[in-house]
Amino acid sequence: MRKVVLVTGASSGVGRALCQRLLQEDDGLHLCLACRNPDRAEAARAALLAACPSAQITAVQVDVSDLRSVLRAAAELRRRFQRLDCVYLNAGIMPQPQLDVSALLLGLFSRKVIHMLCTAEGLLTQHDKVTADGLQEVFATNVFGHFLLVRELEPLLCRGDGPARLVWTSSRNARKANFSLQDFQHRGGQEPYSSSKYAMDLLSVALNRKLNQRGLYSSVACPGTMLTNMTYGILPAFVWTLLMPIIWLVWLFRQKPESLDPLSKYLSATSGFGSTYVTAQQMDLDEDTAERFYHSLLELETHVKATLQGADAQS
Repeated sequence: MRKVVLVTGASSGVGRALCQRLLQEDDGLHLCLACRNPDRAEAARAALLAACPSAQITAVQVDVSDLRSVLRAAAELRRRFQRLDCVYLNAGIMPQPQLDVSALLLGLFSRKVIHMLCTAEGLLTQHDKVTADGLQEVFATNVFGHFLLVRELEPLLCRGDGPARLVWTSSRNARKANFSLQDFQHRGGQEPYSSSKYAMDLLSVALNRKLNQRGLYSSVACPGTMLTNMTYGILPAFVWTLLMPIIWLVWLFRQKPESLDPLSKYLSATSGFGSTYVTAQQMDLDEDTAERFYHSLLELETHVKATLQGADAQS
């Protein structure tokens, strides 16, 4: 039986590269591309099929920042499939950052220059938007839309006949200092991307506590410094080319999900000689905070579903 793998944000960037590598590893997959734009999804599907004609590739339309879209997509996936073996929760946004040039120049001559270039810590500020559902856009896209998708797909993921896995595309930029449990949407901050990635790390830990006994395992991965639309918005392409090589990660796909440490983030890296490897980094979080955050998301889920149902009843 073919494994069924779902990838969100599959039409470009990390998601597109991930799909290519997954098919190189196993062209017997049923790969489902979950994309916001149907035309771009079809273009990605055609390109993947051209490279791997024997593959079975389908697409589903979903905008993870739009809760109605997430619910529609989940219903469609439940109609199509009886199982999901792996979901890569990769779709995400980062508001156009404003670079603090003075902080960059000072940092280049500090002892923390490598850390600064890897994480952009102290260099960027961002301005978030609010979605039609009344949520902060970065939180809705990077965290809550995916949380809702997982909740709706639990019947396909927790089948009881074998382990399934979730893999979240996180970041080295996920910093505890930028996250507040009292403001988990980051309405009052200036680094919503970092906050959302830390929230993602917390959520992965909480999901393992809740769903491991039902055969679902969650892992957090950082693909390294990638040349995508997000990074091009910070510095020109030629600067990134000088700073870092392109790094990639499909290592998690080969591992038994139950063997991975739920409190570690798996990072893709490149040695000075150009060889790639994976290293595990302990996440700076505690399980109690993860548990409280999970319950906050459950409360938000109940609230937004009630709001949507009320709006539907009035229309």
